[in-house]
Amino acid sequence: MDYTAQLDQALNTLHEEGRYRTFIDIERKNGHFPHAVWRHPEGEERPVTVWCGNDYLGMGQHPAVLAAMHEAIDAAGAGSGGTRNISGTTVYHNRLEAELADLHGKEAALVFTSAYIANDATLSTLPKLFPGLIIYSDALNHASMIEGVRRNGGAKRIFRHNDVAHLRALLEADDPAAPKLIAFESIYSMDGDFGPIKEICDLADEFGALTYIDEVHAVGMYGSRGAGVAERDGLMDRLDIINGTMAKAYGVMGGYIAASAKMVDAVRSYAPGFIFTTSIPPAVAAAAAASVKHLKSDQFLREKHQSQARTLKLRLKGLGLPLIDHGSHIVPVHVGNPVKCKMLSDMLLNDHGIYVQPINFPTVPRGTERLRFTPSPVHGPREMDALVKAMDTLWSHCALNRAELAG
Repeated sequence: MDYTAQLDQALNTLHEEGRYRTFIDIERKNGHFPHAVWRHPEGEERPVTVWCGNDYLGMGQHPAVLAAMHEAIDAAGAGSGGTRNISGTTVYHNRLEAELADLHGKEAALVFTSAYIANDATLSTLPKLFPGLIIYSDALNHASMIEGVRRNGGAKRIFRHNDVAHLRALLEADDPAAPKLIAFESIYSMDGDFGPIKEICDLADEFGALTYIDEVHAVGMYGSRGAGVAERDGLMDRLDIINGTMAKAYGVMGGYIAASAKMVDAVRSYAPGFIFTTSIPPAVAAAAAASVKHLKSDQFLREKHQSQARTLKLRLKGLGLPLIDHGSHIVPVHVGNPVKCKMLSDMLLNDHGIYVQPINFPTVPRGTERLRFTPSPVHGPREMDALVKAMDTLWSHCALNRAELAG
């Protein structure tokens, strides 16, 4: 076999379909986010405004977070030194897990290197703990959840996105004595819609199922202390396992689960993705703990974030752009064509200094390609004016439809 030719064919397919992913060399400047420097392939440096980052609240440059990271580096050095059971557990890891458990009102929390690993490792491990477990998974769950469910070797059922009636039908069709778990999200990041948490919890109670919720696009931003949508809606106590991240609103890195002490102990003891992975550096753990602690009381930052999202959506709707609006902080603008989506992204970057990546298949279904904007409290009026003006100009230039989509 000509392996090089096969690689060429695979990559050419992505290019032809307009789905080839280009990494943009961005250098963030501390204290200046969302402003950054784009290092052009030809060596030129250009200023850009980042509109697609997951550092939703700008906490990656918050003084309390940076101070905690500096202090931990000075005290403990760079790396953790190993897996959690081989010298990789420090006072910083324990403090972070205590902050996260307190955040969600759970007995314990367990930190992983990313929320992807937390989902994958936990969901693939649960059938070892509950033999015969059936996992009911929302059709639009994160790739990490899908991978964890797929790899666990147990029974799985996929229910139509947010379709509680379909979920009920699947639950009714299975053995009432079989252990069950419902896996879903609080906010689905591509459309920005909310999961029906209460209704799913009601079904879980009725059918004796565990609940597993992914709150990665909600922690830090919703609820009185930033614990997520479940906290906002007064439902945290009804959820058995909560998955979250420190890499989005908290501005650092890492993922976690929060649950009962026994559940966390069992996952810790059985999950290969946890057991055999070097722990996050102490400085990262310290910074994340500082961020979580700060956002427990900074309601103003959350309110400013929501205000910015509402303002951007209102202005884009005013232009007649096909915005997908389900009331969350995520601002997706439907393009519907991968080539034009990439073209818009390129022109925004090259001609207007606005950085937003195209979202194409397989992240979203074919025909639903989009630009996904993530406004933050540190995007000012000048940055928003520039974005709205650029989108208006380029939408006309590309002859795209201005009929608004239903939310």
